[in-house]
Amino acid sequence: MITVSRSETNGFSGPSPPEQTGRAGDQGEASVLAALLDIDGLVVEFATGAGVVRAVNDVSFDVERGEIVAVVGESGSGKSVTALAVLGLIDAPPGRVASGAIRFDGEDLLTLDEDGIRHIRGRRIAMVFQEPMTSLNPVLSIGRQMTEAMRLHLGFGAQEARARAVELLGLVGISEPERRLRQYPHHLSGGMRQRVMIAMALSCKPELVIADEPTTALDVTIQAQILELMRDLCRRLGVALVIITHNLGIVARYADRVNVMYAGRVVEKGDARSLYRRPSHPYTVGLLNSVPRLDRPRDAALDPIPGNPPDPVALPSGCAFRPRCAFATARCGESVPALRAVEPAHLTACFEAERLREEVPA
Repeated sequence: MITVSRSETNGFSGPSPPEQTGRAGDQGEASVLAALLDIDGLVVEFATGAGVVRAVNDVSFDVERGEIVAVVGESGSGKSVTALAVLGLIDAPPGRVASGAIRFDGEDLLTLDEDGIRHIRGRRIAMVFQEPMTSLNPVLSIGRQMTEAMRLHLGFGAQEARARAVELLGLVGISEPERRLRQYPHHLSGGMRQRVMIAMALSCKPELVIADEPTTALDVTIQAQILELMRDLCRRLGVALVIITHNLGIVARYADRVNVMYAGRVVEKGDARSLYRRPSHPYTVGLLNSVPRLDRPRDAALDPIPGNPPDPVALPSGCAFRPRCAFATARCGESVPALRAVEPAHLTACFEAERLREEVPA
C-alpha cells in the first residue's frame, strides 16, 4: 500500500485531489492510495432499559481523498451513529464502541483521548448536521460562530478570521457577506442557514466533511442547490465528503460510491453506477422503488417497502431484512449473509442475489 503525505495549503484551493487508477472492489481490495478514512468492523452498543442495542454491527467501509461516498438507509439503520463514532461523540454511558477500528489518515481515532480527538474534530474532520437551526446558537451572531473555530484551531486573529469568514460566505453563494456576519440565525432562511453550516465546516480547511441528512429540512429545489454546492466545493477543494441520507434518489448524481445500511449492518456497497444500474439486495431495490421517477406515469403509486424496520433489541434470526423480503428462503433465517462480490467493486449481503438479479430488470 502506497501512502501519500497530507498537503497543507494556506488558501482555499485545499489539497489537490490525488490521481487514482481505479479500485479493485472492497473486502481485500487493493487501492493505489491509502484511504483517508477506514472504518473496519465497527460495533457500537447502547445500554437501554429493554436490553443492549447494537446500533452498528460490524460495519466496514472506506473513503478516499477527494471522494464522495453515500451512506443510505431508513431511520434507525445506524448511519448517524457511525458518523458520531467517527467524531468521538458517542456518550458513555449509555453508549460504547465495543470493537473495531476507525483509522483516519492511518491513525486509529478510537485510541485517542479527548484532547487528541478534539484536535481532529472540527479541524481535519468537519460535520454538517441535519437541521441548521438546532446547530447554530440563536443568541450568537453568524460572525461570532464562524470565527470561533478558526481562532481556536488555526490561531487566527479577530480580523484575519473575519476576513476568512467573509470569503467563505461568498464561496457558498451568500450575498452581502459582511452584513450577514452581523446577523443572527433567525434572520436567515433555511437554505442560507445550511450554506452557513457548510461554510463553517470548510472554515478550517478539513480533509473530510460528514454531512448528516444535510437537505432533509429543505424544499426540493433548495435540496438540489445545496447538494450541487457541496459536490462542487469538495471537488474544487479536494475534500472528501460522506453524505448520510435515507433517500437513494438524491445521491444518484453526486456519489462515487454507496453503502446501504439496514439494522446496523452494511447490506450492499459498491460503485454508484453499478449499484444503481443493478441493485443486488432486496432492500436496495425497495429503496429505489420508493423514489418517485419522471419516467413513470404521474398517477402511478409508489411501491413502498412492506412492514417496518425490526426492533433493535430483538432482531430476527439470520438476515434482519427477512420478514420484509419477497425473496426470502429458509436459509435466510439460519445465518446472517456475509458481503460477497457480485461484480467488481460491488458487494451484497444476500443469499438470493443471483435470483434477484435475474428477476428484477436492470
